[in-house]
Amino acid sequence: MPNPKRRHSKARTGNRRAHDFLSQPTMAECPNCKEKKLPHRACAKCGHYKGREVIAVGESK
Repeated sequence: MPNPKRRHSKARTGNRRAHDFLSQPTMAECPNCKEKKLPHRACAKCGHYKGREVIAVGESK
């Protein structure tokens, strides 16, 4: 296996790692309760998807 002849500088290493960060997932707004949710998924707060209730969400104590 080939090995590097010289070490990489901190700037070169940092430039290579500039795109390695994690991005936040895109959030959509629920049209029923206006809560943030993942797109193409039922709302965890009200249980609605595409204008109808698909999950029965119970009240927590």
